[in-house]
Amino acid sequence: MVTTARLRHLGPNWYAAVMGTAIVGSAGAALPSHVRHLCAALWALSLLLLLALLAARALHWAHHRDQARQHLFDPATAPFHGCTAMALLAVGGGALSAGRYWIGTRAAVALDTVLFSAGTALGLAAAVAVPYLMVTRHRPTLADATPVWLLPLVAPMVSAALGPALVPHLPPGQSRGTLLLGCLALFGLSLLATLLMLPLLLARLLLHGPLPLALTPALFLVLGPLGQSTTATGAIADLAPGVVPAPYDRGLVVFAVLYGVPVMGFALLWLAFAAAQLVRARRRGMRFSPTWWGLTFPVGTCVTGAASLARHTGLAVYAGLAAGLYALLLLAWAAAATGTVRGLLSGVLLPAPPPARGALPAARVHTRSGAVR
Repeated sequence: MVTTARLRHLGPNWYAAVMGTAIVGSAGAALPSHVRHLCAALWALSLLLLLALLAARALHWAHHRDQARQHLFDPATAPFHGCTAMALLAVGGGALSAGRYWIGTRAAVALDTVLFSAGTALGLAAAVAVPYLMVTRHRPTLADATPVWLLPLVAPMVSAALGPALVPHLPPGQSRGTLLLGCLALFGLSLLATLLMLPLLLARLLLHGPLPLALTPALFLVLGPLGQSTTATGAIADLAPGVVPAPYDRGLVVFAVLYGVPVMGFALLWLAFAAAQLVRARRRGMRFSPTWWGLTFPVGTCVTGAASLARHTGLAVYAGLAAGLYALLLLAWAAAATGTVRGLLSGVLLPAPPPARGALPAARVHTRSGAVR
């Protein structure tokens, strides 16, 4: 009973730790000089974290269904439901890129097929349901806008980036073409939705100033759709020959470069902006919180995006950029993981919510007739 009580406030935001750990392994596998066994070990850790979190969230829904529903209707928490889908997708994709060195290609394909299917379905559901709730139930103002709003919209982009890896394992013909062009459709879905949301986020920052200190790491979430979309176009282009009819296969290769180069340029601009905001927040007393995991997965997508551009352009500058961003990713993951472990051991994380100001315990509230409520 004590264990389930601790789980009452376990929200979907905890899946960010799974995403951040999985991307360290898969991003490392995308580098030319990656260490296979280290990447496989990090992927295995992300798989264990995913299984543990899925079990914990199942207990949460079984014993604290009221709180689970409240998470869905809470405008600050609802967007994190996109993390559930992305965690499944990240671990599934990591099985093929890194985990196959330990579990074998056949098992990796089977695992990725299951997690990709479930993650894509959940991602599409979140991409529709969360904006619907924002319009009909949450009704936020511009001052409430944060990069967290991007999370359910980015989930289909993760499917677009990781789905092409399954194409060679399908029967030739309609199956391969359907999956590859389906990933391209998911790319467009997520990209257009993100382009609609980004102006709101920038307007919020310009008109209302910096985010609260604890939310400052969330600025790095903007890198997610940028790096992941560059990765997606590159992955689709890699598999297009022999799957997509000519001349569209060659066109997708050209598009991967023409799209990826300017988008990666903007990603570097935003990285500098977000890093400056992070330094400012640290100087003003920002302490560790689970939002620090926002520093991991988005940077990891930029690693895979830069690695994709290195393959398609042959330029060493992109290979160097991927290596430099991966070093930054390792630092971010180490900081987030260390803070999380310390917080869990000390009991600081997952605390019971404080009583509302001015509220009295229910047993002490009396009606006018003197009866205890």
